[in-house]
Amino acid sequence: MTTTAAAKLSKDFIWGFATASFQIEGSTNVDGRGKSIWDDFSKQPGKTQDGRDGDVATDSYRLWKEDIALLAQYGVKSYRFSISWSRIIPLGGRNDPVNPKGIEFYSNVIDALLEKGIIPFITLYHWDLPQGLHDRYGGWLNKDEIVKDYVRYARVCFESFGDRVKHWLTMNEPWCISILGYGRGVFAPGRSSDRGRSPEGDSSTEPWIAGHSVILSHAYAVKLYREHFKAAQGGEIGITLNGDWAMPYDNSPENVEAAQHALDVAIGTSSDPIYLGHYPPYLKQMLGGRLPDFTQDELAVVKGSSDFYGMNTYTTNLCRAGGDDEFQGFVEYTFIRPDGTQLGTQAHCAWLQDYPEGFRALLNYLWKRYKLPIYVTENGFAVKDENMKPIEEALQDHDRVNYFRGTTGALQAAVNEDGVDVRAYFPWSFVDNFEWADGYITRFGVTYVDYETQKRYPKESAKFLVKWFGENIESDSKSTSYQPPAELPQKIADYPSNIPTQGGARIVQGLKA
Repeated sequence: MTTTAAAKLSKDFIWGFATASFQIEGSTNVDGRGKSIWDDFSKQPGKTQDGRDGDVATDSYRLWKEDIALLAQYGVKSYRFSISWSRIIPLGGRNDPVNPKGIEFYSNVIDALLEKGIIPFITLYHWDLPQGLHDRYGGWLNKDEIVKDYVRYARVCFESFGDRVKHWLTMNEPWCISILGYGRGVFAPGRSSDRGRSPEGDSSTEPWIAGHSVILSHAYAVKLYREHFKAAQGGEIGITLNGDWAMPYDNSPENVEAAQHALDVAIGTSSDPIYLGHYPPYLKQMLGGRLPDFTQDELAVVKGSSDFYGMNTYTTNLCRAGGDDEFQGFVEYTFIRPDGTQLGTQAHCAWLQDYPEGFRALLNYLWKRYKLPIYVTENGFAVKDENMKPIEEALQDHDRVNYFRGTTGALQAAVNEDGVDVRAYFPWSFVDNFEWADGYITRFGVTYVDYETQKRYPKESAKFLVKWFGENIESDSKSTSYQPPAELPQKIADYPSNIPTQGGARIVQGLKA
């Protein structure tokens, strides 16, 4: 019996790796950068699992040239990274001064990527609100002020970088910004009704106020780009939303309904206003008067304010009715099937198991519901206890390889068999990094970082992805055979010892040029 090889993805398909500014840059008090809400928050006892902060991270503010060289050796088509708002405008506000050093840094990064043939795919906001705006008026809780300040920040970026940047993401994961920052209180600024966690905050109202402000800030920044920059610069702009597939625990009507409620709250809270022009009916029913309203003028700006669907997704949840968590839509999540088996391989994070069938199902759901091209801007796996393993063992990240084998296969099937218009895939993450409230304990990178030396080691998952995309994207040339880069070292002893140093950090560039 013969099997037919799966059709390749279009030659225009974009793939690469993703990071975020606070998670990799470090150098938090260098070259005029102002504080973000994560600077002091991550230093408070108990806010990160290992008690560590982002002052150094992967030191990528200083090691960016080496990182770009490694990206080039991986052969990526694109690199998704975020800009630090407080590096561009240290105090954050629309009347506050712009920091020339911040502009220079990101301009240099963009130029270096383009010189290597790598497309810059930029996120304007990945959770690091300038502390000055939080102190001044409450940040995302003050719609009237934050929208104006965010739009001015976006304008500075469009003016400074838009001649070279053609792919913009306004916000990363509004649900996490609002629910984790203002509801659960586990992310900066850490506000919550739980007085054991936060001295102030109201989890019943503030998450929905903050999320409303994020949507509006996004929409007005898109309006600005479309009206004043798009014609000359020729780029596209949208938003990226988190959300995992919700699958009924069984076929009972109440659990089928529960799965839809889970999707409405986890995804529809942001996506329905942006793509359909209204909040999900279930969200309105659940929150009543606590859900802010859009004015008609605001709604006209919000609806249709994304050129594509930016999708961050990691796992699938089995859903049962009757949960007590409003932030999950009063739905209970589990990974245990009715027969007692686990849905998939358990990651280091309690919330993550491997289930590629759910990835394909979510692609189909979003395509049918919103009918816009999909850019998968994050997708990844944290191997259980990887941080406790010797480096040699951590590099053999077989569970992560299996995860990506499943999701890339599901992506290919969704495109070729289901007709879903998927145009990009960015595995999370390029390097191990500061993983927010997890500190440095949880590792998502396809590149291992030794935090004592800042040395980089490509993992097996990096090799797998480089090879997979080399073999499964149509070639621009007449030749369709994949020519892999030079072999990665197979064990630690094979890594060169005479690595150039920068600031005492030794960088492994993995693939020889």
